[in-house]
Amino acid sequence: MEKEKNTTEKPNRSLRDYAVLTAKGFAMGASDVVPGVSGGTMAFILGIYEELLNSIKEVAQPDFLRTVFSFKIKEIFQKLNWEFLLAVGLGIIIAIFSLAPTLEHLLENRPVYLWSFFFGLVIASIITVRKRVTGWGAGPIAGVVVGAVVAFVVVGLIPAQTPNTWWFLILSGMIAICAMILPGISGSFILLLLGKYEFILNAVTERDFVSLGLVAIGAAVGIVSIAQVLSWLFKRYHDVTVAVLIGLMIGSLRKIWPWKDVVNSVMIDGEERILEEALYLPSVAKNGMNEIAIALVIAIIGFSIVIVLERLAGNEKTA
Repeated sequence: MEKEKNTTEKPNRSLRDYAVLTAKGFAMGASDVVPGVSGGTMAFILGIYEELLNSIKEVAQPDFLRTVFSFKIKEIFQKLNWEFLLAVGLGIIIAIFSLAPTLEHLLENRPVYLWSFFFGLVIASIITVRKRVTGWGAGPIAGVVVGAVVAFVVVGLIPAQTPNTWWFLILSGMIAICAMILPGISGSFILLLLGKYEFILNAVTERDFVSLGLVAIGAAVGIVSIAQVLSWLFKRYHDVTVAVLIGLMIGSLRKIWPWKDVVNSVMIDGEERILEEALYLPSVAKNGMNEIAIALVIAIIGFSIVIVLERLAGNEKTA
């Protein structure tokens, strides 16, 4: 019992620290809006992944639930790492509502540049996160392979047409949030596969809080459930778990490669929905030197941001 308390012990943080957490949540939210990029990847890069899992996991602990049903308000706030969750959650919400229209515009009009940024970001993430595996034996190597294959297959699936009923919105929220917290598998892309990405993005821009509330209900159930599983895996099989997550990021590169042609698509409600894409290497003849150069610079910026953040996180730990 004492061991469990230690996993959710609250760190002493200043107001500045919580502002930084909100900024990290903003980065997670910005990633979650884009299909193909995972907010879990950002949490992993920014060094808050395991604390996020443990804080969410606490919500479903029997001791915490007994406190809730006993209406012991003071004890609820003592047990729950609510300051951390509030700061990160606030950043995520701000990013989703403020960036959704902009990212939607970039996806439609400047997809190569947007994907280039995230491609550089994920490449740097793979390089930095691999250091968290203490020993590269057969288990972690197999974990990377399995994770990469799973992500590669999943991101190549064809989006489906699905109903907009209340129960399917709840189910979509449950499935998407589980993917959203896994580095490498994008919750937004899962919503795209379920045929709900455009619907929910439109609900955000139109402030359709009923639909968003149904998705949020599913997300709340899903995130608590997946947090239990991942937290358990981190405790008992840390290196293999991290290796699988690295593999998921590697496999996801298929989806976020900047240069791709639409092979198959359909028009739904006046909008094109991409069913299949073919990746290709850019050329001056097809893409122009300017596009290639700008995309490369943007990818380097994304790559550099992760490296800088990783260095800053390392300095904080040694300070």
